[in-house]
Amino acid sequence: MKAKVDRDICIGCGACESNCPEVFELDDESISIVIVNKIPEALEVGTLDAEEGCPVNAISIE
Repeated sequence: MKAKVDRDICIGCGACESNCPEVFELDDESISIVIVNKIPEALEVGTLDAEEGCPVNAISIE
């Protein structure tokens, strides 16, 4: 599983970072970035929660 953030859509609300800080963080521009290449199995639920909780649907999971 891999996560991606559409930086053009992200509003930097931090919901993803709150849901799964092991996978997402806000960069210097207050835009979310993915900090791991492959999502470990133990973090899949949190990553999916972050995707679902994104208010602007900027996160996609493959």
